[in-house]
Amino acid sequence: MKSVRKLLLYAIIFIVLIFAGLLSYITVLMPNAGKAEHIKIALTPERIARGEYLANHVCLCMDCHSRRDWSKPGGPIDPNHFGSGGYSLDESDGYPGVVYVPNITPYKLVTWTDGEILRALTTGMRKDGRAIHPLMPWPAFAKMSREDLYAVIAYLRTIKPIKTGVFPPRKLRFPLNIWVNTLPQRAKLGAAPNPADTVKYGAYLINLASCTFCHATEKNGKKIERMAYAGGQEFNMGIKVIYSANITPDKATGIGNWTREAFVGRFKSFTDSAKNVDGPGSHGPDPMPWYDYSGMKQTDLKAIYAYLKSIKPIPHKVPNN
Repeated sequence: MKSVRKLLLYAIIFIVLIFAGLLSYITVLMPNAGKAEHIKIALTPERIARGEYLANHVCLCMDCHSRRDWSKPGGPIDPNHFGSGGYSLDESDGYPGVVYVPNITPYKLVTWTDGEILRALTTGMRKDGRAIHPLMPWPAFAKMSREDLYAVIAYLRTIKPIKTGVFPPRKLRFPLNIWVNTLPQRAKLGAAPNPADTVKYGAYLINLASCTFCHATEKNGKKIERMAYAGGQEFNMGIKVIYSANITPDKATGIGNWTREAFVGRFKSFTDSAKNVDGPGSHGPDPMPWYDYSGMKQTDLKAIYAYLKSIKPIPHKVPNN
């Protein structure tokens, strides 16, 4: 009997040591996305213009990394805090912890090399070696072309520096605080498809726009891959709950009956005249950043439409949509 107890004790100790070793490896030796490249990006006018377009109207970097003026309808970006970060997510937003969006103006990035910014955007690993939570959609940016990434970095180098204090460090609940360290990985950058191939180029753009971040069904906080673009994600806007739309080509519950002109026109209806409102006919806040996307080129919106019409229709009726 004593020998059995000893064996059980040894087994428990062994399991504890293995678990402790695994945790130590994950927390101390990870993430490991490799060294930052030694690159110096030329700040050409063409590259900066492309980066401005991508950062503001496709990838929406500036939408997240800026403070909003919620005293105005639609919560437009406060130009005095353009790119300065400071926005936080916490448990009141349903987030398991608290995280602060960083300042990405030259005030903070002046100490970062171009290679370190590139690594952060594509691998999820910060300058100091810490992991970046995929709330910043670096897995999508890892599929971005090198030239488009260079363009975004060039643009960030040219925006107005805004001085901010030191934001509190993020605090994540267990096991998220451990799991997040396993996510960063080395990126294999490719080239953007030819815009003439509208379906492939639309797939490229919709990935950069991270549309499945919202337009997907979730279960226990995880996206259901087979329900990509089928919508249904819940957004509590305070005065009402909004669900993301089904944007698959299903005719009954998605955009199957939308013409290309109607699709493009929906985005383009949110012009400068709608900058400080939630949109034509709106009766409250909307999590969809219509105004930012309204600046997308018509050719790019048409390419996204072409891609969405090419995917499998998913019958999925979204509440209150």
